[in-house]
Amino acid sequence: MEKEILKRRLKDFFRKTRFATTRTDSSLPVLIYRHKSLIRRQLGNVKMQLQENKAINLSLAVPLLDGVIIHPGNTFSIWKLIGRTTPQKGYKEGLTIEKGQPAQDIGGGLCQLSNLLHWMVLHSELTITEHHHHDGLDLFPDYGRQIPFGTGTSISYNYIDYRVKNNTDNTYQLRLWVDDKYLCGELRAAMPQPHTFHIHAENEFFSHEGDVIYRNGQVYRDIIDRVTGRHLDTQLIRTNHARVMYEMTKNNSNDD
Repeated sequence: MEKEILKRRLKDFFRKTRFATTRTDSSLPVLIYRHKSLIRRQLGNVKMQLQENKAINLSLAVPLLDGVIIHPGNTFSIWKLIGRTTPQKGYKEGLTIEKGQPAQDIGGGLCQLSNLLHWMVLHSELTITEHHHHDGLDLFPDYGRQIPFGTGTSISYNYIDYRVKNNTDNTYQLRLWVDDKYLCGELRAAMPQPHTFHIHAENEFFSHEGDVIYRNGQVYRDIIDRVTGRHLDTQLIRTNHARVMYEMTKNNSNDD
């Protein structure tokens, strides 16, 4: 792990990436997208104390990203702004995923933050340059799911990052905060975007393959002209074929 962390630092140094580091308390005028997600959720048999610890971890990390300005040509990196999560900074043990199984580690639970960022970015002209997924696994049954399965992210300091580059001539900004129940976010910009975006899932079903159950489906992004409302294109974002890691019931299965 330490070797991978060092390798990432060296790569960033030699590539001379221009990272987004400027933050301001003033919000840019144009709201691109707004979203919020419930912080404390029952995930299978995961201890609720880990959810409480996640709330603490989010309360420490979110202010470090709030207000960041992503100028044209800049790259946003979640770890470049948050830094290493340590007990000395107040971070607690939260839920992590290790070798396809739930685990716990200091700073765990911040994937919820990268999930929210990714969902907002999908509604923008920003270019995703690094995105990792809990590939091939459906770890928990749906609990009040608001967004399509397969649009999550995985992060681990600092070599498993979530990065976005601004290849437009517009300036973007992230506004993030937490309240008693929710992680909240807004993606804002200096000017309106030429397009709006709609993300949706199709062909979702569970299938038996031998003794294993898989979750299947596709996630698409529609590109729409903001002024005319005309549909311009549909992009395939993700094809899901994820092994179900929890016990299925008739309520959450529609086997083929």
